[in-house]
Amino acid sequence: MSADPLKRALLAAARSVGAPETTDVILERPRDPSFGDWTTNLAMTLAKPLGRKPRDIAQALSDALDLGAAGVAKVEIAGPGFMNFRLDPGAQAAGIARIVDDAAHWGRSNVGAGKRANVEFVSANPTGPLHVGHGRQAALGDAIATLLEWTGWSVMREFYYNDAGTQIENLAKSVWIRMAQQLGIEVAIPEGGYNGEYIKEIAAAVIADKGDELILAHVREGAEAISAGRRPADAPLFDRLRLEAVAALRREQDLDMQAFGVKFDTYFLESSLYTDGKVTQTVEALVKGGHTFEDGGALFLRTTDFGDDKDRVMRKSAAKGGDFTYFVPDVAYHVGKWERGFTRAINVQGADHHSTVTRVRAGLQALEMGIPPGYPEYVLHQMVTVMKGGEEVKISKRAGSYVTVRDLIDWVGRDAVRYFFLMRKGDSQLVFDVDLARSQSEENPVYYIQMAHARMSGIFRNWGGDVAAIRGADADLSQLAEPEAQLLVKALLDFPAMVEGAAQALEPHRVATWLLETARLAHTWYHKHHVLGEPEPIMRARLVLARATQLSLAAGLSLLGIGAPERM
Repeated sequence: MSADPLKRALLAAARSVGAPETTDVILERPRDPSFGDWTTNLAMTLAKPLGRKPRDIAQALSDALDLGAAGVAKVEIAGPGFMNFRLDPGAQAAGIARIVDDAAHWGRSNVGAGKRANVEFVSANPTGPLHVGHGRQAALGDAIATLLEWTGWSVMREFYYNDAGTQIENLAKSVWIRMAQQLGIEVAIPEGGYNGEYIKEIAAAVIADKGDELILAHVREGAEAISAGRRPADAPLFDRLRLEAVAALRREQDLDMQAFGVKFDTYFLESSLYTDGKVTQTVEALVKGGHTFEDGGALFLRTTDFGDDKDRVMRKSAAKGGDFTYFVPDVAYHVGKWERGFTRAINVQGADHHSTVTRVRAGLQALEMGIPPGYPEYVLHQMVTVMKGGEEVKISKRAGSYVTVRDLIDWVGRDAVRYFFLMRKGDSQLVFDVDLARSQSEENPVYYIQMAHARMSGIFRNWGGDVAAIRGADADLSQLAEPEAQLLVKALLDFPAMVEGAAQALEPHRVATWLLETARLAHTWYHKHHVLGEPEPIMRARLVLARATQLSLAAGLSLLGIGAPERM
């Protein structure tokens, strides 16, 4: 059973002993299962308003508690006034009837009440294939979006393309140099350029498509200019190369995400913020609001007024190029999110974006548009180290200097990649062990979880009955009194609260942890207690538990974007 009947019974008992109308009951699982199924510090919170000792209040609450309504078999008072509850096995097991009777809604809630949320993630520069850091971000962002959807939010998944700035210039220069090399011109990639095989592929595609239009002298002159640190004089050709390189790599990254099973609702181009005048409008509004100043020819934003450790440059001096710094378009971009009606914006980014948080929020506050101080929310993740054969893997055949998302998917499969990326909290370092992820053993967590689901599915294949017709009312669930069954029941019934907590904290690793622990309990129960071939009342009850387990594991796996195979 859920904690709701116990909460209601405790609240009624509290009011009978004089507790204030505002009293709230908080129930938690004891850290040590030997203490019972639920615990509360209610008596201690009532000590001051009632002017009594917590243990005396705990005893009064225990005496007033309707054990039957609460589904409680025993109450124990511990320490300064904690109340520990052991539920009636039959009453607790009866709770799993809800899982099989309404599987489509199991674990879902309406906390978000349909409010709009924008989850932005990956948002890589279109300068190469997506590396494993982007992969961790994709898994996190997609799972966070799904958690929010399960808890009632209307979610938009957004990819922000950084298709403007120095890195895009370097991309175009790299393609130009590779094009020149393939045309027989001896020239080296400049410092800051891109060396991956994919650059050669783009250059070759340009030559194949526009070979007749290319003027060798122009290509040579452009290559010499790039080597000298200048832009090619043939600006139209350079701009075409830049646009085509970005388009090719956008397609490349789309294929990466398709292989990973991630779909975005919208794509937003950084360049549009300049062409639409949004960056200029944002800067003008900040200047008009009196939150800027000039120093040495540069324009600064007084971010110290909003908690930053020093004021930040918005526009560089003319001597340094006169460009806007990177956080200025970010401010303009988030103004647009707010104006699009997203009262909640969540950005999933690498830990190297830590300094961005304060600056973007400061810019939004300085605009005085009524945007909340914590807007947008940030989920920052640490990097990924890939290990294979006991050694760190640092390079990819196509990318050259890093391991790509598709490398990992090719090595271990999508399901393993997603689970491994999500099994640790985002702000912790992650070691991705390729050999472990490929292994078919109990040490591989995703294999172990999927095997638990397959085992439950195997029970129904051997049974041969109509699985979809299984209902809680058809069984005497008090038969599920064994300790292994009770521990599994308890874990299943914790699923909705776990989902809600994971969504609120933006922490998908909680789902991964729940899945692994529940799979362990499912395997233990499966090995100790037969389902088929038992007396009818026992078999019927265990079929319900097996079905509830199967459905809950499948739901948890789907939250993480992982398949739930029926055979392994």
